[in-house]
Amino acid sequence: MIHIAYIQHELSFPCVESATQEGLLAYGGDLSANRLLLAYRSGIFPWYNINDPILWWSPNPRLVLFLDEFILRKSLKKRMKHFEIKYDTAFMELITECGKVPRDGQDGSWIIPEIVEAYSILNDMGYAHSIEAWQDGELVGGLYGVAIGKMFFGESMFAKVNDASKVALATLIEKLQKEGFSIIDCQVPTQHLKSLGAREISRQSFINILKIETAKDSKPRNWT
Repeated sequence: MIHIAYIQHELSFPCVESATQEGLLAYGGDLSANRLLLAYRSGIFPWYNINDPILWWSPNPRLVLFLDEFILRKSLKKRMKHFEIKYDTAFMELITECGKVPRDGQDGSWIIPEIVEAYSILNDMGYAHSIEAWQDGELVGGLYGVAIGKMFFGESMFAKVNDASKVALATLIEKLQKEGFSIIDCQVPTQHLKSLGAREISRQSFINILKIETAKDSKPRNWT
């Protein structure tokens, strides 16, 4: 029987190899900026429902998108001119919109108020970023995630207009490539992301990449 570790006040996590088959590693703790940054640097992320304890995950395998494997179809490339892409100008609005979209396999959203507050603090610190698709002055889609070193951890996306989130992702990939990034962590498999070129790798392969990319010099900053 696998024991799920309980985290109290100490700023630490158990070894990711102790996670369950589904990837559940630990529960408890808090969503302080220091704990979240430690979690991401360790290949761990929070994912839980309202009224539940904080659950920490490290899936095996891990879904990732190598930037040079992104599938940019001609139809999507044409759609890119129909949106204005901005960064970090409406983080709270974007993450709130993402919270209205259920994650695969869930009835509701995991982006509850305490998640919004925690990632907004990371945004203020220059770690969390919103990639926003605008039309006629309205936010119609986009995604948000966390950047540490040269590693981008994708969290969630939404679209009110067809292809809005895909265009935001395509534009983000162009930006990341220019800045020396090579990979986006997509966490868990979805057919949508796989159709764009994402694929699964072993957790150990992911951790090996993670250690290298997060150690690269890249100061946290606002992307506006």
